[in-house]
Amino acid sequence: MGPLTLITFTPVVGAAIIAFLPRDNDKLIRWIALAATGVVLLIALALFPQFDRSLLGINKIDGFQFVEQHSWIPIFHINYFVGIDGLSFPMILLTALLSFLCIPASWNIKKGVKGYHIMFLLLETGMLGTFVALDFFLFYVFWEIMLLPMYFLIGIWGGPRRVYAAIKFFIYTLIGSVLMLIVILVFYFNVHDPVTGANTFNMLHMMDQGNHFGIMSLNTARILLWFGLFIGFAIKVPVFPFHTWLPDAHVEAPTAISVILAGVLLKMGTYGLLRISYPILPDMTHYLAWFLALMGTINIIYGAFCAMAQTDLKKLVAYSSISHMGYVLLGMAALTDAGMNGAVFQMFNHGTITAMLFLLVGVVYDRAHHRKIAGFGGLANVMPRYLGVTTFAFFAAMGLPGLSGFISEAMVFIGAFPVFRTLTIISIFGIIITAAYMLWTLQRMFFGATNPKYEDIAEINGRELFTLVPLAVIVLFLGIWPHPILNLMNATMSYLGQIVQSATPL
Repeated sequence: MGPLTLITFTPVVGAAIIAFLPRDNDKLIRWIALAATGVVLLIALALFPQFDRSLLGINKIDGFQFVEQHSWIPIFHINYFVGIDGLSFPMILLTALLSFLCIPASWNIKKGVKGYHIMFLLLETGMLGTFVALDFFLFYVFWEIMLLPMYFLIGIWGGPRRVYAAIKFFIYTLIGSVLMLIVILVFYFNVHDPVTGANTFNMLHMMDQGNHFGIMSLNTARILLWFGLFIGFAIKVPVFPFHTWLPDAHVEAPTAISVILAGVLLKMGTYGLLRISYPILPDMTHYLAWFLALMGTINIIYGAFCAMAQTDLKKLVAYSSISHMGYVLLGMAALTDAGMNGAVFQMFNHGTITAMLFLLVGVVYDRAHHRKIAGFGGLANVMPRYLGVTTFAFFAAMGLPGLSGFISEAMVFIGAFPVFRTLTIISIFGIIITAAYMLWTLQRMFFGATNPKYEDIAEINGRELFTLVPLAVIVLFLGIWPHPILNLMNATMSYLGQIVQSATPL
């Protein structure tokens, strides 16, 4: 059993153990869940020094690392085929880290503790499996595994409008999944294995343009296939106008689930575009790169203005995620080394920064039982440590130099400016809008006279700091020395950009 299988299915083992525990043994359930996610994180960290930074992981199996391939459903040529490269490994590290930190962040869950942790661990397996899968059928299975646990985690353990938010999330995501399934079937029946000649779900065979036949050789069909994938992945990002499920899901979800939703699940959309759309349909990606850049710019500006208009702190952070994922789209669309690397680095950095923001929202909500920005005031006088951590997270979200968000956003702009000059200039104004709503929120919540209702509010505690400090250290460290993550992805992302750039567009 290889390390990727261990990483992917250790949470399932943890969930199985919890399933046999007494329902009322909450303490043991939490510790077993923490141990399961901790083992995943340790294995992922152990792979870090073993990972070869020079290999190119697109189009060729010898470019992927820690590969495992076994026949699964031979009659349909479906394999258990997993491996990682410079695109997937940073996402594995991010998922493992956030999942581990979300367990102690969930210790304030009092209802259905057993069911909650089982669902959470199944969700982690779905996320990890999606990032390691190299068989499209297997990819789809893991993609769908994520859907049900998230539905129940929002629908059972969420806020007052949890059922509405969960159903809306489910329907939106299911629509995207159906479109993706149609595209998968078209790929399967129009791509063959170069050795056996049989139809295949193998992504690497799909990436080899010489294996395409039938409608896969028709430009009109390829455009339709590209947009089918785009809509499926755009719902997950989410890209305007497919974003309306996100604020509701975030507001109603428990704190830890909001962290996973913004920190990892949104990245599934851009990961899917980079893993599947870019190398399998490189000519259509090249032709429609301007469209991706335009949608990224709309996300940046629209999301930032929507965030500024919010009165609910959690909804403000949710809309800020829409804005910050726009930078990923803009960098991806540029197809330059700086843009591509900046996009994936922004995926990682946004995951850590937005996790801090949602955890901080949870801290104040647990004490005040509301999230109305105007309902606070003067918290700096009674929660100085909370102020310090929140200020750090807000500055990170603003892209302050010295923090990780600045590096990735700067790389995106450097990579995109020569290609999409006007859109890049417009997008840069998103930084100003972000600074405006972040500083305005900070001023309304923390400064001025202390609200009499919160004169005795409890300061941030040790458990909450345990979930926040590691993220703050990573944000600061990568803001000063980003090479540990950039070196993971550089070879893969540069090569992927070259594949798309060299493809002949329409």
